[in-house]
Amino acid sequence: MGPEELRKLLEGVQTEQISVDRALEQLRRLPYEDLGYAKIDHHRHLRKGFPEVIYCQGKTVDQVAQIFHRLCQASQGNILGTRATEEMFGAAKELVPEAEYDPTARMILRRSDSTPRRGMVCVCSAGTADLPVAEEAALTCELMGNRVERIYDTGVAGIHRILDQTEKLARANVVIVVAGMEGALPSVVGGLVDKPVIAVPTSVGYGASFNGLAALLGMLNSCASGVTVVNIDNGFGAGYAAGLINKLAGDKQ
Repeated sequence: MGPEELRKLLEGVQTEQISVDRALEQLRRLPYEDLGYAKIDHHRHLRKGFPEVIYCQGKTVDQVAQIFHRLCQASQGNILGTRATEEMFGAAKELVPEAEYDPTARMILRRSDSTPRRGMVCVCSAGTADLPVAEEAALTCELMGNRVERIYDTGVAGIHRILDQTEKLARANVVIVVAGMEGALPSVVGGLVDKPVIAVPTSVGYGASFNGLAALLGMLNSCASGVTVVNIDNGFGAGYAAGLINKLAGDKQ
């Protein structure tokens, strides 16, 4: 339940269009709903401005479908599940017909047309192999109400490709940079912009990349000021953090 939904509920009680008993029934599940295998945090939208997001990996198909369904019942806003399979999506769609699936980002989502659009977040990827993580970040940003500009396949092996995008980078309030291999692209972007840069190392690379550890360490040792780093393959974490920063920045273009 989001702030606007709670306001409508209280106004309904005030105008006697909604009974006190009915309001109490809706509020009864507000802190959290206990399904036994999961305690769904319906209060998170009020605290954080966005509903609880489902991390689907490790859960059963039925658990994902039921949690997604309950979240959609409790909120009219955007609902998101990350690291989801097509099988999980199929089960969720049976309960929530308006559910969508993005196979690149591996996300189940329910969109709300009422979400406002804040200023720009730019999502860059070094290579096409980084797209699943980059799209996870981009879709998270969009679902949180941000406008997103995608700049893909601009790694340092052809550095002119990112240098050609400086005007787009300058328009963003926050820049997310997704890269595997040696993870050099965030340092390049960090040296070009006066905006926060959120670096996302991916597990893309040959043996000595150690499933993203080389990129992670390279990004943590960046010489560019203003670069912060999230965990390996954590596009969701980068997108969420960028959304919070962009919310503070307001509607600046």
